[in-house]
Amino acid sequence: MWLSDFQVVLADRVLSRGSVRVEDGRIAEVSDHVVAGAGLWGDGLLLMPGFVDMHGDMIEREVEPRPNVRMPMELGLRDLDRRLAVAGVTTGYAAVSFHPGSAYGHMRSYDHTKAMLRGLKDMRDQLKVDHRVHARFEVTFPDALHVVEELIREGTVDLVSLTDHTPGQGQYRDLERHVQSVATNKKLSLEEARAEVQRRIEHKKAESGDLMATIAAITALCHAHGVRLASHDDDTVEKVALMQSLGADISEFPVTAEAAAAARRCGLATAMGAPNALRGQSYSGNLSARDAHAAGLLDILASDYHPSAILPAVLELAKADLEGLAGATRLATLNPARALGLTDRGEIAAGMRADLVVADKTGIGHVRATLRAGQKIFSDGSVGLPVAA
Repeated sequence: MWLSDFQVVLADRVLSRGSVRVEDGRIAEVSDHVVAGAGLWGDGLLLMPGFVDMHGDMIEREVEPRPNVRMPMELGLRDLDRRLAVAGVTTGYAAVSFHPGSAYGHMRSYDHTKAMLRGLKDMRDQLKVDHRVHARFEVTFPDALHVVEELIREGTVDLVSLTDHTPGQGQYRDLERHVQSVATNKKLSLEEARAEVQRRIEHKKAESGDLMATIAAITALCHAHGVRLASHDDDTVEKVALMQSLGADISEFPVTAEAAAAARRCGLATAMGAPNALRGQSYSGNLSARDAHAAGLLDILASDYHPSAILPAVLELAKADLEGLAGATRLATLNPARALGLTDRGEIAAGMRADLVVADKTGIGHVRATLRAGQKIFSDGSVGLPVAA
């Protein structure tokens, strides 16, 4: 089947009136001209590679949309699947945490999280998007080590990020800003919020135990089972160097320009959130993804918590990208695919999987249709595509 008369976004350029032939779920041929008798006419719409999202926080909220209101697991996972397909995501990593004492309570309890991830694995063949698992391992909570180990050994986990949400460093390095945020969100006085934050710090220190022993155990486990490793919320050059020495491939959401630059020097791919890039600022006051992009320090865009922001963020960054739309698109396609070891997707080229997004760039942009392996997994009805079996 030929898809013709599209603005075809290749890894290094955009074909103004190009065509792509899809056969048996893969891209068989790419042409820089219009092909007569095509199965689908683009009429100048964008044809992009499917988005590869390495970090999406949505799965917990789909399964439990309100506190203590738990939906059937199958319903929540199908809703997540649809939400990603509508946003143009063809490969999505569900980012989950393991910490019963966190603000998310039982949603991050061991039993609930394991059931959610095993349910996702069991349903993979029934879902439209290629779903994978990103385990967010809180290094100050060693009790979760045996749970993550169990999931890694059974092949449920595809990516692990090392996180530390202790106030005063990482994402919350600006302690006073964090105190003010806690006061606002919980309707506390500044004194009450400051006391609560201090209690969190002391609790983290008490439960963390031998921090380096925990980190060494989880990283050794990842290397033994071929699971990719990312660091999270890098804020100093020293932390980046430590993560690189442990074998991390990705610096996820660096919070300072210094840390992002250090990650680049160490050979780590830098990943930041599409909502940050679209809005032009971090909601927690950390490094702006636009600033990182302008400085040449951004490699990967992830949905973070809002997958529909990916396309608008790509189009926004394309305005300033030295390689235009082709360069900005790589942030959500080829770059994450390569960083995650996925060599069969992420670009429109012969032999690659036909994971494709049909979009327009009017306004903030709009996904018209999404194809996985050449079959429709979403369409808004404006383009005619074959239906997935």
